[in-house]
Amino acid sequence: MMAHCSAALDMVSGRLVLPLLLIGRILGPIGRPIYTNDKPLSRNSPTDKKLVVADSWDFSREQQHLKLRIREFLEGGEAKCTAHPHPFFGKLTPQDWSRGRYKHLDHHPRQFGA
Repeated sequence: MMAHCSAALDMVSGRLVLPLLLIGRILGPIGRPIYTNDKPLSRNSPTDKKLVVADSWDFSREQQHLKLRIREFLEGGEAKCTAHPHPFFGKLTPQDWSRGRYKHLDHHPRQFGA
């Protein structure tokens, strides 16, 4: 989960650029409020296959890496948000990216009952 969240934060910074999916071009603008509203993400929300982490990782290393990515995101602010589109929701403002990342980082601890 921590490696997955770090990779998702890499999308915001532009370190990881995933192509805009065809289905995202069609449904992304309609579904964007799911990503940017105040409601928590629902369980079993779909994820891009490139963000699925199936192999085992070192917990301490991934914990430190995620802390670093969160710190970079917070310190970088809006100016450091990518101009690349989200692979499903398309073009996002820095505020949209911020809201979505918060929701994503909140979603996974809830998923595991933390």
